[in-house]
Amino acid sequence: MLLTLCASASIAFADPQAARLRSFSIEGDAIKASLTGRPGDPARGAQLMQQRQKSLCVLCHSGPFADPHLQGTIAPSLAGVGVRLTAGQLRLRIVDMKRLNPQSIMPTYYGTLPNGRDARVAAAWRGKPILTAEEIEDLVAYLQTLR
Repeated sequence: MLLTLCASASIAFADPQAARLRSFSIEGDAIKASLTGRPGDPARGAQLMQQRQKSLCVLCHSGPFADPHLQGTIAPSLAGVGVRLTAGQLRLRIVDMKRLNPQSIMPTYYGTLPNGRDARVAAAWRGKPILTAEEIEDLVAYLQTLR
């Protein structure tokens, strides 16, 4: 089920532990503005895409990446994703796919759980996003090259 988002929504994190997260605005189905104010590095994004313990992307997705036998099959292929989705649409999907599809198994990469709801999160990861704003921009830049 795909949800339609309101025309504009602002997200700001007041939790002091999450203060390192930058605010962003959702417009339709996208976060149009870069989280860092500048474009990411596609070469770093390509490396991050392959890091199974960091980005986790290839655990679920397949695409034009090395080691096809190690790629996932439970999520859509990322081949040609740079044609199908804009940078802003990619950014929202990486930041928090659950805003588009609450049933998605894709993790929220740029957010944290409120205190009290993070009991199942390892102590070293509490209050921290999976990816930094810079890493998200690097992935967006790389995915845009997949045409």
